[in-house]
Amino acid sequence: MMGLDLFVLAGTLSTGMFVAAALPMLVKAVRTREMASYSVGNLGMSNFGNALYSLYVFSTPPGPAWALHAFNTVVGILMLAGWLRYGRRSRSPRATERLARQY
Repeated sequence: MMGLDLFVLAGTLSTGMFVAAALPMLVKAVRTREMASYSVGNLGMSNFGNALYSLYVFSTPPGPAWALHAFNTVVGILMLAGWLRYGRRSRSPRATERLARQY
């Protein structure tokens, strides 16, 4: 029993760390709508991988792995949708300069 609790705690903590690591990227992408630097190939493969991984995750009991997978899936879909909407848009040199000064 004690070992299982340790595993669930480790899974919960690592899920929180992965979410905390991905949130700044997601917030910046939503705020700036600057998606041209993201690879559509990577975003597409990530979404396809998440779809396949769902087969495994949903065969396990609900827990931290489900939460992390759900978060990764939502982020992947949002990032791909953002790239499809804003990624191909070319920015004027002025807009690019303005963005660079903000960061």
